[in-house]
Amino acid sequence: MSLRANGRATVNGIRDDMDRTQINGRKRQSSPLMPAFMVSAPGKVIVFGEHAVVHGKAAIAASVSLRSYLLVTALSKSKRTISLRFPDINLTHTWNIDDLPWATFSAPGKKKYYYDLVTSLDPELVAALKPHLANISLEEPEHVRKVHNNSAFAFLYLLLSLGSQNFPGCLYTLRSTIPIAGGLGSSASISVCLAAALLLQIRTLSGPHPDQPFDEARLQVERINRWAFVGEMCIHGNPSGVDNTVATQGKAVVFQRSDYAKPPKVQPLWNFPELPLLLVDTRQPKSTAAEVAKVGALKKMHPQITEAVLDAIDKVSEGAARLIAKPDFDPEELSSLEDLGRLMTINHGLLVALGVSHPRLERIRELVDHEGIGWTKLTGAGGGGCAITLLRPDVSQERMNKLYESLEAENYGRFETTLGCDGVGVLWPAVIKNGTGEDDVGGQEIDQEKFLNAEGIEGVEELVGVTGEYGDRDAWKFWRVED
Repeated sequence: MSLRANGRATVNGIRDDMDRTQINGRKRQSSPLMPAFMVSAPGKVIVFGEHAVVHGKAAIAASVSLRSYLLVTALSKSKRTISLRFPDINLTHTWNIDDLPWATFSAPGKKKYYYDLVTSLDPELVAALKPHLANISLEEPEHVRKVHNNSAFAFLYLLLSLGSQNFPGCLYTLRSTIPIAGGLGSSASISVCLAAALLLQIRTLSGPHPDQPFDEARLQVERINRWAFVGEMCIHGNPSGVDNTVATQGKAVVFQRSDYAKPPKVQPLWNFPELPLLLVDTRQPKSTAAEVAKVGALKKMHPQITEAVLDAIDKVSEGAARLIAKPDFDPEELSSLEDLGRLMTINHGLLVALGVSHPRLERIRELVDHEGIGWTKLTGAGGGGCAITLLRPDVSQERMNKLYESLEAENYGRFETTLGCDGVGVLWPAVIKNGTGEDDVGGQEIDQEKFLNAEGIEGVEELVGVTGEYGDRDAWKFWRVED
């Protein structure tokens, strides 16, 4: 098995040569005249092992083709500001570069470099950023301000850790097609985008290219993942690390944390196939903490029974990993999908036994089963949230349309996605070609105005999506693992 990058050229010729980017611990800063570029990262779903993973069992998490997109636009040399725009949550804020606490972040013992492993936030650095977060979204309600502050905190912590005071003025404009607070890894996807963009700007990443050696390409992915985890710590405090790992490398991972005093075990499933998936949002508010506590209480009341159910879920996860790894597993063959689908059905039934389903989740299964469309289970903590359906390859559009009508009538949200898609991607420069002939020879340059004016998920995907109307857009490049 080897890791190679997809694409024909490096990102603007940027190479990851340690001897050129690291000289006595210093990093070369990017030119303020670099072209506008984009990065993108997927969301994630837990396919097998919910709740069992909290009790030391294994879980399988995979990427989904709902994605975040970050456009980075350099300003002229005279403009000494950094702006973060996230219109999907109505966040806009600008900082003066020279007012930020660079001295604190670069002090001896505090300075971090792009190759460092950061496993905790520095309290002094956190305190230094607080005054620069105090006036964000003052007019918004407290729960909205919290989301805005967490996003801005992650951005500034990464910026000041990786950059320096001579960083160029830039606009960072973020759009996402991932439902927020749906257990789909939206914050991790955003953290991956921010980390990748900043690492590109300080010239410590080589863009994906076909002749990239295995070790170098693996290093690129791991570097982005490490700093995305720092962003996740800013947002969540004590994240597991699985969301940012999936959003960075794509495909899927087996994740297990049997001892919370030690780092989790994360085994990449590089051969995880791309599978057609229907993601349905119940639009039912849920509390992950409440659902986890519910299972914990059940375990105290009926320890042997609950442990047996958790063990059974663990066996399902193990069986799914073995099934996918088989040489004869074919994602386009009904028999292979049926085997995987049965495991999803079993997993859901076991979660129902733990008491973490919800009537609206069960209604999704009822509607899907009625049309014979595929195999459905809840994903995430349950109690609401989302369900995923592995689609049968022989489903007619007529039956799909009937299901869509029923879901819409009952106020469900739905997304047709791909499970096991690519991880972090780069579009350098921010120019999209649709392959439509002579009119598309030069491509369409994506500027901030076009990006901001794209309407909703459909508008963003149509404008800059990794997959367009005419298939995969070759301008997007990805680090990929292939046999």
